[in-house]
Amino acid sequence: MKQLIAFDLDGTLAESKQPLGDAMAEALTRLLGVAHVAVISGGNWPQFDKQVASRLPGEADRSRLWLMPTTGTKLYTHQEGVWTPVYAELFDDEQKRAILEAFDASLEATGFVPEQTWGERIEDRGSQITFSALGQQAPIHAKETWDPDFAKRKVIQADLRTRLPGLSINMGGATSIDITREGVDKAYGLKKLRDASGIALDAMMFIGDAIFPGGNDYPAKELGLDTVRVRDPQETLSVIDAIVACQKA
Repeated sequence: MKQLIAFDLDGTLAESKQPLGDAMAEALTRLLGVAHVAVISGGNWPQFDKQVASRLPGEADRSRLWLMPTTGTKLYTHQEGVWTPVYAELFDDEQKRAILEAFDASLEATGFVPEQTWGERIEDRGSQITFSALGQQAPIHAKETWDPDFAKRKVIQADLRTRLPGLSINMGGATSIDITREGVDKAYGLKKLRDASGIALDAMMFIGDAIFPGGNDYPAKELGLDTVRVRDPQETLSVIDAIVACQKA
Protein backbone atom coordinates (compact mmCIF):
# COMPACT_ATOMS: atom_id res chain seq x y z
CA MET A 1 0.00 0.00 0.00
CA LYS A 2 1.08 3.57 -0.72
CA GLN A 3 0.48 6.40 1.71
CA LEU A 4 0.59 9.13 -0.95
CA ILE A 5 -0.21 9.25 -4.66
CA ALA A 6 1.33 12.20 -6.53
CA PHE A 7 0.14 13.43 -9.91
CA ASP A 8 1.20 15.70 -12.70
CA LEU A 9 -1.65 18.02 -13.74
CA ASP A 10 -1.91 18.93 -17.43
CA GLY A 11 -2.23 15.87 -19.63
CA THR A 12 -2.61 13.66 -16.57
CA LEU A 13 -5.51 14.89 -14.43
CA ALA A 14 -6.94 17.41 -16.90
CA GLU A 15 -6.50 18.67 -20.43
CA SER A 16 -4.01 21.52 -20.77
CA LYS A 17 -5.05 24.39 -18.44
CA GLN A 18 -8.59 23.03 -18.20
CA PRO A 19 -10.48 22.35 -14.93
CA LEU A 20 -10.79 18.80 -13.65
CA GLY A 21 -13.71 17.00 -15.22
CA ASP A 22 -16.50 15.83 -12.93
CA ALA A 23 -15.39 12.22 -13.19
CA MET A 24 -11.81 13.12 -12.22
CA ALA A 25 -12.94 15.28 -9.28
CA GLU A 26 -15.01 12.36 -8.00
CA ALA A 27 -12.15 9.90 -8.56
CA LEU A 28 -9.74 12.07 -6.58
CA THR A 29 -12.31 12.33 -3.80
CA ARG A 30 -12.44 8.53 -3.62
CA LEU A 31 -8.65 8.38 -3.63
CA LEU A 32 -8.43 10.92 -0.79
CA GLY A 33 -10.52 8.49 1.23
CA VAL A 34 -7.71 5.91 1.16
CA ALA A 35 -4.47 7.94 0.75
CA HIS A 36 -2.86 11.35 0.71
CA VAL A 37 -2.83 12.99 -2.73
CA ALA A 38 -0.37 15.52 -4.16
CA VAL A 39 -0.52 17.47 -7.40
CA ILE A 40 2.78 18.90 -8.67
CA SER A 41 2.98 20.87 -11.89
CA GLY A 42 4.42 23.97 -13.54
CA GLY A 43 1.34 26.19 -13.19
CA ASN A 44 1.11 28.92 -10.58
CA TRP A 45 -1.41 28.96 -7.71
CA PRO A 46 -4.24 30.73 -9.59
CA GLN A 47 -4.10 27.98 -12.20
CA PHE A 48 -4.14 25.28 -9.48
CA ASP A 49 -7.10 26.97 -7.84
CA LYS A 50 -9.01 27.08 -11.14
CA GLN A 51 -8.12 23.55 -12.23
CA VAL A 52 -8.11 21.59 -8.97
CA ALA A 53 -8.97 23.29 -5.69
CA SER A 54 -12.24 24.85 -6.84
CA ARG A 55 -13.35 21.68 -8.60
CA LEU A 56 -13.41 19.28 -5.66
CA PRO A 57 -16.79 18.35 -4.17
CA GLY A 58 -17.59 19.31 -0.61
CA GLU A 59 -17.00 15.85 0.81
CA ALA A 60 -13.39 15.64 -0.42
CA ASP A 61 -10.90 15.30 2.44
CA ARG A 62 -8.81 18.39 1.66
CA SER A 63 -6.65 17.83 4.75
CA ARG A 64 -4.96 15.02 2.79
CA LEU A 65 -4.36 17.09 -0.35
CA TRP A 66 -0.98 18.72 -1.10
CA LEU A 67 -0.94 21.22 -3.98
CA MET A 68 2.49 22.07 -5.36
CA PRO A 69 2.58 24.84 -7.99
CA THR A 70 5.63 25.83 -10.04
CA THR A 71 7.24 22.39 -9.94
CA GLY A 72 7.05 22.15 -6.17
CA THR A 73 8.80 25.43 -5.41
CA LYS A 74 5.51 26.39 -3.73
CA LEU A 75 3.33 24.29 -1.45
CA TYR A 76 -0.28 24.89 -0.39
CA THR A 77 -2.28 22.96 2.18
CA HIS A 78 -5.85 23.32 3.41
CA GLN A 79 -5.86 24.78 6.91
CA GLU A 80 -8.86 26.05 8.87
CA GLY A 81 -11.02 26.09 5.78
CA VAL A 82 -8.68 27.95 3.42
CA TRP A 83 -5.76 27.11 1.13
CA THR A 84 -2.61 28.41 2.79
CA PRO A 85 0.94 28.73 1.39
CA VAL A 86 3.49 26.73 3.34
CA TYR A 87 6.55 28.02 1.46
CA ALA A 88 7.56 29.77 -1.80
CA GLU A 89 11.05 29.95 -3.33
CA LEU A 90 11.32 32.92 -5.70
CA PHE A 91 13.74 34.11 -8.41
CA ASP A 92 15.40 37.50 -7.87
CA ASP A 93 15.13 40.27 -10.48
CA GLU A 94 18.57 39.64 -12.00
CA GLN A 95 17.82 35.95 -12.55
CA LYS A 96 14.48 36.78 -14.16
CA ARG A 97 16.07 39.26 -16.56
CA ALA A 98 18.72 36.73 -17.67
CA ILE A 99 16.05 34.09 -18.32
CA LEU A 100 13.85 36.41 -20.38
CA GLU A 101 16.80 37.50 -22.51
CA ALA A 102 17.78 33.86 -23.07
CA PHE A 103 14.27 32.97 -24.24
CA ASP A 104 14.32 35.76 -26.83
CA ALA A 105 17.75 34.73 -28.11
CA SER A 106 16.87 31.05 -28.21
CA LEU A 107 13.65 31.50 -30.17
CA GLU A 108 15.45 33.64 -32.73
CA ALA A 109 18.29 31.12 -33.04
CA THR A 110 16.08 28.03 -33.37
CA GLY A 111 13.46 29.61 -35.60
CA PHE A 112 10.45 28.08 -33.88
CA VAL A 113 8.13 31.06 -34.12
CA PRO A 114 4.49 30.00 -34.67
CA GLU A 115 2.31 31.93 -37.10
CA GLN A 116 -0.36 32.63 -34.48
CA THR A 117 -0.26 33.04 -30.71
CA TRP A 118 -2.91 33.57 -28.04
CA GLY A 119 -1.83 35.78 -25.14
CA GLU A 120 1.59 36.21 -23.58
CA ARG A 121 4.16 33.52 -24.39
CA ILE A 122 6.33 33.99 -21.28
CA GLU A 123 4.89 34.01 -17.77
CA ASP A 124 6.72 34.99 -14.59
CA ARG A 125 5.43 32.65 -11.89
CA GLY A 126 7.77 33.91 -9.18
CA SER A 127 9.70 30.72 -8.57
CA GLN A 128 9.47 29.60 -12.19
CA ILE A 129 9.55 31.23 -15.63
CA THR A 130 7.38 29.40 -18.15
CA PHE A 131 7.47 29.66 -21.94
CA SER A 132 4.26 28.67 -23.72
CA ALA A 133 4.97 28.48 -27.45
CA LEU A 134 1.47 29.43 -28.59
CA GLY A 135 0.65 31.77 -25.72
CA GLN A 136 -0.98 31.31 -22.34
CA GLN A 137 -4.55 31.23 -23.73
CA ALA A 138 -3.99 28.99 -26.75
CA PRO A 139 -6.87 26.60 -27.54
CA ILE A 140 -6.34 22.92 -26.86
CA HIS A 141 -6.62 21.85 -30.51
CA ALA A 142 -3.78 24.19 -31.49
CA LYS A 143 -1.60 22.98 -28.60
CA GLU A 144 -2.12 19.33 -29.44
CA THR A 145 -0.90 19.73 -33.01
CA TRP A 146 2.04 22.12 -32.55
CA ASP A 147 4.56 19.75 -30.93
CA PRO A 148 2.93 16.36 -30.21
CA ASP A 149 6.26 14.47 -30.21
CA PHE A 150 8.18 17.14 -28.22
CA ALA A 151 10.65 17.48 -31.14
CA LYS A 152 10.44 21.28 -31.42
CA ARG A 153 10.79 21.85 -27.71
CA LYS A 154 13.76 19.50 -27.44
CA VAL A 155 15.64 21.79 -29.84
CA ILE A 156 14.68 24.90 -27.86
CA GLN A 157 15.47 23.13 -24.59
CA ALA A 158 18.96 22.15 -25.80
CA ASP A 159 19.67 25.73 -26.94
CA LEU A 160 18.44 27.20 -23.64
CA ARG A 161 20.69 24.87 -21.67
CA THR A 162 23.73 26.40 -23.41
CA ARG A 163 22.52 29.91 -22.52
CA LEU A 164 21.40 29.25 -18.96
CA PRO A 165 23.91 26.90 -17.33
CA GLY A 166 23.02 26.07 -13.77
CA LEU A 167 19.25 26.25 -14.24
CA SER A 168 16.74 23.42 -14.63
CA ILE A 169 15.00 23.51 -18.02
CA ASN A 170 12.23 20.97 -18.60
CA MET A 171 9.32 20.44 -20.97
CA GLY A 172 5.83 20.46 -19.52
CA GLY A 173 2.22 20.53 -20.65
CA ALA A 174 1.49 20.55 -24.38
CA THR A 175 3.66 23.49 -25.52
CA SER A 176 5.57 24.67 -22.44
CA ILE A 177 9.14 24.84 -21.21
CA ASP A 178 9.64 25.48 -17.49
CA ILE A 179 12.76 27.10 -16.03
CA THR A 180 13.52 26.82 -12.32
CA ARG A 181 16.58 27.11 -10.12
CA GLU A 182 19.38 24.59 -10.47
CA GLY A 183 18.30 21.21 -9.19
CA VAL A 184 14.64 22.22 -9.08
CA ASP A 185 12.49 19.65 -10.83
CA LYS A 186 9.75 17.29 -9.72
CA ALA A 187 12.26 15.17 -7.82
CA TYR A 188 13.20 18.27 -5.84
CA GLY A 189 9.55 19.04 -5.21
CA LEU A 190 8.79 15.50 -4.12
CA LYS A 191 11.66 15.58 -1.64
CA LYS A 192 10.27 18.84 -0.26
CA LEU A 193 6.91 17.09 0.01
CA ARG A 194 8.54 14.23 1.92
CA ASP A 195 9.96 16.72 4.40
CA ALA A 196 6.69 18.64 4.78
CA SER A 197 4.41 15.60 5.03
CA GLY A 198 6.65 13.16 6.89
CA ILE A 199 5.78 10.50 4.28
CA ALA A 200 8.78 8.54 3.00
CA LEU A 201 9.54 8.50 -0.73
CA ASP A 202 9.15 4.73 -0.91
CA ALA A 203 5.60 5.17 0.40
CA MET A 204 4.75 7.42 -2.58
CA MET A 205 3.70 6.72 -6.15
CA PHE A 206 3.88 9.20 -9.04
CA ILE A 207 1.57 9.30 -12.05
CA GLY A 208 2.23 11.48 -15.10
CA ASP A 209 2.15 11.71 -18.88
CA ALA A 210 5.73 12.91 -19.40
CA ILE A 211 7.74 10.15 -17.72
CA PHE A 212 10.48 9.93 -20.36
CA PRO A 213 13.99 11.41 -20.64
CA GLY A 214 13.63 15.19 -20.99
CA GLY A 215 10.02 15.15 -19.81
CA ASN A 216 9.27 17.13 -16.69
CA ASP A 217 7.80 14.05 -14.97
CA TYR A 218 10.91 11.92 -15.53
CA PRO A 219 12.79 13.18 -12.42
CA ALA A 220 10.21 11.34 -10.29
CA LYS A 221 11.31 8.08 -11.88
CA GLU A 222 14.98 8.97 -11.50
CA LEU A 223 14.31 9.64 -7.81
CA GLY A 224 13.28 6.01 -7.45
CA LEU A 225 9.55 6.40 -6.91
CA ASP A 226 7.16 3.83 -8.28
CA THR A 227 5.77 5.57 -11.37
CA VAL A 228 2.93 5.04 -13.84
CA ARG A 229 3.03 6.75 -17.23
CA VAL A 230 -0.40 7.58 -18.63
CA ARG A 231 -1.49 8.78 -22.06
CA ASP A 232 -4.26 11.14 -20.94
CA PRO A 233 -6.76 11.88 -18.15
CA GLN A 234 -9.02 9.05 -19.28
CA GLU A 235 -6.27 6.51 -18.62
CA THR A 236 -5.54 8.23 -15.30
CA LEU A 237 -9.14 7.56 -14.23
CA SER A 238 -8.60 3.84 -14.78
CA VAL A 239 -5.35 3.92 -12.81
CA ILE A 240 -7.02 5.74 -9.89
CA ASP A 241 -9.84 3.19 -9.79
CA ALA A 242 -7.27 0.39 -9.66
CA ILE A 243 -5.34 2.08 -6.84
CA VAL A 244 -8.47 2.68 -4.78
CA ALA A 245 -9.50 -0.95 -5.17
CA CYS A 246 -5.98 -2.11 -4.18
CA GLN A 247 -5.82 0.20 -1.16
CA LYS A 248 -9.19 -1.08 0.08
CA ALA A 249 -8.29 -4.75 -0.41
